[in-house]
Amino acid sequence: MVSKNQIEQQISKARNADYSKRNFQQSFELILKLKDVDVKKTDLNINEVVFLPNKLSELAKVCVFAAGDNAVRAQRAGADKVIENAELDRLASEKRAAKKLAREYQFFLADTSLMPKIGRVLGPYLGPKGRMPTPVPQNAPLEAMLSRYRTAVRVKSRGSLSVAGKVGDESLDDSKVADNAMAVITQVERKLPNGEKNIQSMTVKKTMGKLVKSKLEEE
Repeated sequence: MVSKNQIEQQISKARNADYSKRNFQQSFELILKLKDVDVKKTDLNINEVVFLPNKLSELAKVCVFAAGDNAVRAQRAGADKVIENAELDRLASEKRAAKKLAREYQFFLADTSLMPKIGRVLGPYLGPKGRMPTPVPQNAPLEAMLSRYRTAVRVKSRGSLSVAGKVGDESLDDSKVADNAMAVITQVERKLPNGEKNIQSMTVKKTMGKLVKSKLEEE
């Protein structure tokens, strides 16, 4: 199994691989290349939400579909956007606004009672992006759920044999970025037929930096 120390070394190299000064804060991306997986027999459409142990400087944007008390709670808890029934009805005839909504927010939560309507109205836009809402049952701890999703990232398949996701930014030290990367790796391993044995290499890079690759089988 890949160790935190291995990952930390890769992050340090990636941090120092780009000496150009940028006028924005760069992110660290983790890319896992897979091996020994027959894509014809195994569905590798990985689209996982990972709750990072160390939050990023730019938190994920969360939109909540809710009615009544849940809508009030979501607004008080600071949801980035709250959509109630009337606005959801309007989106049915506003394709441009629906497409923009699907792009603008990383995560969506929704009252369970609204899920069928959301599927009809926004399914064509949220579904292909893997962003269908997480159902929120009545009396669920909505405030806690919002807090967790703000620290989450989405890790997705890239092509047939690689998985990628954001694990940090330059404001975090190497150890904290490594902790985030370990959380991602652990969750991806659970989705693979043979777990860690299906991971061939690990690459870490900054937004504008060079790829820093590690072949895990050689470690």
